Amino acid sequence: MTERKEAWQTILIFLTILTVISTPFHYAIVNLYPSRIYVGALMWSPAIAAIITMKLKGRSTASLNWNWGDWKFIRWAYFIPALYGLITYVLIWVCGFGGLANEEAVTDWAEELGLVGIGTLNPTSIIVIAIILLGTVGVIRAAATVLGEEIGWRGFLIYELKKVLSFTGVSLFAGFIWAFWHWPILLYYSKNITLEFITFFVFVISMSFIMTYYTFKSKSIWPAVIFHSVSNVYIQKVFPPLTSKIEGTEHWLGENGIMFAIVTCAFGLYYWRKAIKEKM
Repeated sequence: MTERKEAWQTILIFLTILTVISTPFHYAIVNLYPSRIYVGALMWSPAIAAIITMKLKGRSTASLNWNWGDWKFIRWAYFIPALYGLITYVLIWVCGFGGLANEEAVTDWAEELGLVGIGTLNPTSIIVIAIILLGTVGVIRAAATVLGEEIGWRGFLIYELKKVLSFTGVSLFAGFIWAFWHWPILLYYSKNITLEFITFFVFVISMSFIMTYYTFKSKSIWPAVIFHSVSNVYIQKVFPPLTSKIEGTEHWLGENGIMFAIVTCAFGLYYWRKAIKEKM
């Protein structure tokens, strides 16, 4: 009982510090311009909160599982989010909620990535080069800010939760906190608040099950960092430019779309059953 009480106390301290640190950056994102620098600072708030909490508790940051771990978990951490992103958009294209981008849209994408003027590139070549660049350099760049979140969520929080909750409880609790932490941004940018809150919470909690599984399995923070980075890049940067919007289907598209929530939920359920079967 003493150990459980200590764990819950530590979790409360972490969440309190996280709230204090995150609040000014949430305010800046929704009220100031430009917002990119504030987003980066916000994403490092969980790491700062975790490190401060650990210092208050007399712990070393070496316990955050910095080891790289087995490469097979890194490979799966890259493959899974790329796969569910592909499945999401293939379903969107097949079901008619969005169409494949036309040549003009691909050219605009090429201009954004600086691929115009380096020779004669057809749309297919542009798409291939863009995916390679985003899937490598883009993922590394995303990891610089994603690392801040993952130090807090998968490096610290889920291990503290593991002391008092089952795998299911850890994944649900961490996923809910992770999703709820985004609420000021969702509230500000959402066009349909109720729907987008539901879809966002579904996909984040579903991701929590997958990422918790690979973090515990690998005993390393890096699969979670890779997973989160790849998911952000493919869902935010790769597939949207390849998709043309169709009137009346906007709620099915994007990171807060219904289709993404459905697909990630299916993946989350699979990994939940897998973890239960493996008695994690």
